[in-house]
Amino acid sequence: MSSQHRPAPGPDAPDTDALAGAQQLTDVITRLRRALRSSIRSEFPWEALPMAQVELLQTLAVAPMRVGELAARQRLAPNTVSGLISKLLDAGLVDRQPDPGDRRTARIALTEAGHQQLRDWQSAHERRLAGALASLTPTDRAAVMDALPGLDRLAHSLAGTDPAR
Repeated sequence: MSSQHRPAPGPDAPDTDALAGAQQLTDVITRLRRALRSSIRSEFPWEALPMAQVELLQTLAVAPMRVGELAARQRLAPNTVSGLISKLLDAGLVDRQPDPGDRRTARIALTEAGHQQLRDWQSAHERRLAGALASLTPTDRAAVMDALPGLDRLAHSLAGTDPAR
């Protein structure tokens, strides 16, 4: 169909350049995540700490939370979070603490072992990324680093936590 006969996009529709950029970004992010997951296995036993559990530990590193709060924050079903928490409890990475605001409920908190596991995981990822960044040309490394503020804002926008709102 020629561009003369194409209907004009609505006021909220992304333009062609934005769609092409989104497709390219999706492809790069998918490949980057896959590469990170596979490369980290050589240094960190991935099966010992699946990504869903890492994300819960990262959230709990900020502050203890109730399961419902964790589920809402992670955008997961409460029963899914309960199952993940059960595995983390069994591994000794989290524990239950009384909620000072409601004695009928408990908050989940990181144990020292949970903090250490998270530090080890983070350190392994940082070493892998530092090595990969060092292998880039200075121009490519600068381009990646220059993109970080925009990617951070994009992540906040997608999560609905955009500080500019």
